[in-house]
Amino acid sequence: MKPEAISVTELNKYIKDKVASDEYLNSVLVKGEISNFKHHYTGHLYFTLKDENSLIKCIMFKTSTATLNFVPKDGMKVQVFGTVAVFERDGIYQIYCKAMQEDGIGSLHKAYEELKNKLEKQGYFDIAHKKKIPFMPKTIGVLTSKTGSVIRDIINVATRRNPNVHIRLLPVPVQGEGAGEKIADAIDYMNRKKLADVLIIARGGGSLEDLWPFNEECVANAIYNSELPIISAVGHETDFTIADFVADLRAPTPSAGAELAQADVSEIKLKLETYNRRYKVALKKKIEYMKLRYEKCMASKVFKEPYQRINEEYINVDAYVKALQNSIINKLKDSKTLAVGTISKLDTLSPLKTLTRGYCLAELNDKIIKSANDIKTNDRIKLKFSDGEKTANIL
Repeated sequence: MKPEAISVTELNKYIKDKVASDEYLNSVLVKGEISNFKHHYTGHLYFTLKDENSLIKCIMFKTSTATLNFVPKDGMKVQVFGTVAVFERDGIYQIYCKAMQEDGIGSLHKAYEELKNKLEKQGYFDIAHKKKIPFMPKTIGVLTSKTGSVIRDIINVATRRNPNVHIRLLPVPVQGEGAGEKIADAIDYMNRKKLADVLIIARGGGSLEDLWPFNEECVANAIYNSELPIISAVGHETDFTIADFVADLRAPTPSAGAELAQADVSEIKLKLETYNRRYKVALKKKIEYMKLRYEKCMASKVFKEPYQRINEEYINVDAYVKALQNSIINKLKDSKTLAVGTISKLDTLSPLKTLTRGYCLAELNDKIIKSANDIKTNDRIKLKFSDGEKTANIL
């Protein structure tokens, strides 16, 4: 007799009941490394707990997250306490975590932090080293996988913003062993050949392991030494890689990277139209203002009677000339009066004035004789009178 077939739902319910009846699975303490961590907008935490050989899905509801004293991240090693149960609809089992504590930092996370600190000390993240992204590049170079949604999103966004932009794709592996070296080689190649005006390094979201090529030192060196400006558009908005810190600009998503790399032509046209309207209005107002100034100037008295101001200045000049003449006349009169007084005094004191009264002036050797002791017998002296001179001998 053939066994009766049961439905998938019945099988999943049976397994769920079996797991639920196991006391050990109701209270398990499991350690491992966090991967594919997602903090849902509802507050629930979804992640995978893994070790070297295996993994298990985990969920921690918002009601249990209040006990956390740290922020879970990909790469962290943790211990979780909870219940293993079957999610009947999908037929999967997972740990429903009631508590979680750190159990050390995962190897990848540790390597990430060490390289980040090293490059930061070497100045790889300095703002001064970052190059300006061109406003309207003719060619955008893209380093990503040739398949998948990333390149399609970049092409769609960039060409929508500027239909004339040229997208140059250089396919590179974006995860797995050796991907970092190939990404670095592609950056160097694009620089040597000058194949673009700006580069976008892009891939979709993923776990720390998936994004690891963008955390390798060779990629950081290639970005740092690039002469072409580079936009890092790796992962989702919450994902940060070493490439993000070294790049000239970080975009939260590949689509955002395309937006940052290419200005929107329609927005530029709209701005130009707006500026054109503003300039026309401003020019019209300027013309009206200049017209009013012209009319005001033409209505001014200086234009109606241009010689009036000159005539007024002539009157002032005449007044100044007359005042100057009067000043000169008065000055001459005062000087003449002073001269007459001085001459009168000099005339009174003049020896010639004395001679007119009957006196004479005696000189010996052109020197005035003031005393009888100044002359001797037989000296020949000169006598000056008011009307002439005579000589005499002393006896």
